[in-house]
Parts: sequence; C-alpha cells; structure tokens
Amino acid sequence: MTANSPGVSVSTATALFPLPHTLLLIFVSAIATYSKSLLAGMGIDMKIGYARTSTVEQKAGFEAQIRDLKAAGVEKIFSEQLSSVDGNRPQLEAALDYCRDGDVLICTKLDRLARSVADVVKIEEQLRTKGAGLHVMDPAMDTATPAGRLTFNVLASIAQFEREIMLTRQREGIAKAKREGKYRGRKPKARDQASDIVKLRETGLKAPDIAVQLKISERSVYRVLAHRTNGAAQ
Repeated sequence: MTANSPGVSVSTATALFPLPHTLLLIFVSAIATYSKSLLAGMGIDMKIGYARTSTVEQKAGFEAQIRDLKAAGVEKIFSEQLSSVDGNRPQLEAALDYCRDGDVLICTKLDRLARSVADVVKIEEQLRTKGAGLHVMDPAMDTATPAGRLTFNVLASIAQFEREIMLTRQREGIAKAKREGKYRGRKPKARDQASDIVKLRETGLKAPDIAVQLKISERSVYRVLAHRTNGAAQ
C-alpha cells in the first residue's frame, strides 16, 4: 500500500490496535486501491492544512510537514509547535472553525493531528457536522470517499469497543472491591469543604463567589448551606 492511498497502512493499524485485528488488516488492504480511484474524482472546495511539532527545535520535521501539505495542494495552513497532550491547541481549533461545507482538513500524519484514536474520532465528528472531510496522508485515510468513510467507521467502532472493554473491567473491579469491603467510592468534594463553605459564608461571601473560590458548583454550596440551616433548626 502506498502513502497516497486513502486507506490505513497495515503497520499503523498494528500499532494502533493491539487487539486481534487480522480481519481489519485484510479489510483495509482490500479497499485501498478502490479508495484511491475514488479520491481522484472527488470534488473538494478548499484544502486546509494542519501542521504540528512538539517543540520549536523540531524545525526539520515542521518544515517537511509544510512542504508536503503544499505539495498536496493545500491552500491555507494552520500550524503550531506544542505537545499533542496539551489540551489547548489554538491553531487546530482555528483550523476546525475555518472549515466549511465541502472543505477537507489535511494533515501529514495521524500523530500530528491527534493524541489517540478517540481524539481522531472527536475531530472527525466536528468536521462532519460542518460538511467537511478529513484526509490523513500517513496512514492514508480520507473520509471524503465512501471507502474512506467506511474505513474510518471501522476505526471508530474499534475505539468504542476498546472503551467498552475498559468500562466493563472497571465495573468488575469495583464490584470485586465492594464484595471484599475495600471500595468506599469517592467522597463528594463539597462535603470535604463544608467547613470552608460555612466560614466563607460567615464572612459575607455569596454562594457564587464561594463556588468560584473553592472550585465547586454553586449547587454544592447551596446544598451544604441548606444542610447547615436545617441542622441548626433541629
């Protein structure tokens, strides 16, 4: 499979999914040629690029991304140099906001765009609601084609499958801990801060201000104050 075919490379699929995936690899390989032919005939309104490196020192890699995006015919490029684990990626958000119906967002590699498969799914959903597509050059994947859309749905299904397995194991672990008397659950944060809430209230601070200062919800503040008032009345 070439880097330009809008499927998913076998090596990358292996790295992304440690679960048994023989059928997935067969599927991805089978649709690669078909996807490439469809991509050639797709009409795209505007190609928008996104480039990212983790540090400023990665100058060569950054320049390579820009070069590859321009070679792919990208008309506008959004770029930034920060870690993918940083929840605040302003240029990515700007790129997503800039996309319109019929546009396609292009990045050179999957790890330049997202932290995980779940993150890719979220980004693709944002684009899809705007009528835009996603094209990753390596591994080759293009949601603007029917076959690419099908490939992406397989990836999304696997991501959801992995999440459900994790939640099932988590529930089983909690159930076991409860049976053994080891599970107490998480204490409500506001309950731990009840005395602080009362003290701040006695200084004349209003509930919304108390919530901001203690980083809890206003509802929690009102609940603690109401419980104190009811207790005093008794």
